[in-house]
Amino acid sequence: MKVLLLNGSPHEAGSTHAALNEIAATLENEGVSTELFWIGNKPVRDCVDCGACRKLHACVFQDDRVNEFLAKSKGTDGFVFGTPVYFSHPTGSIQSFLDRAMYGCRDLFMHKPGAAVAVARRAGNVASVDVLNKYFTIAQMPVVSSTYWGVAFGEHAEDVAQDLEGLQTMRNLARNMAWLLKCIEAGRAQGVLAPERERGAVTNFIR
Repeated sequence: MKVLLLNGSPHEAGSTHAALNEIAATLENEGVSTELFWIGNKPVRDCVDCGACRKLHACVFQDDRVNEFLAKSKGTDGFVFGTPVYFSHPTGSIQSFLDRAMYGCRDLFMHKPGAAVAVARRAGNVASVDVLNKYFTIAQMPVVSSTYWGVAFGEHAEDVAQDLEGLQTMRNLARNMAWLLKCIEAGRAQGVLAPERERGAVTNFIR
């Protein structure tokens, strides 16, 4: 079992990394392998709705790490999306990154557990978690919760170390993720398969 943790901060080793690292360490202790994936600090293109991803099973743009992330997602059992808070929302880069990753390649994420984490100096965490959760709930992904919303506080990595409840929340989130992954694995071993999707109906509000 493996969990891929996406760091949506422009700072590779900042406060978001500190929260994700707490989750990763706990998952490893629970017997789940982890990989932290940084989106980088270069510009990330927005999705332009070209539709090429549906044919290519990858994004047509090659100048950032989206396709690298998609390749790693194929062998991943669960995900944690982490972001710092900018103006009470996730970074623009992680939203553009996930829009492109999940638009035409949603099958790579379907039925795999996901969790969202947001780190702020002062406020905006819960609104940011809510935005990231939308990616899970449109892709049929079970959402992993914790003993509080997936938030931590701190402007810098060393500040997060002082948020004792925030770190506790990260550890409990990790244990819940590990438990759910093990439940899914046990169910699969007993012949419990993922449900089939019903497709075909598309209703536009304006015709």
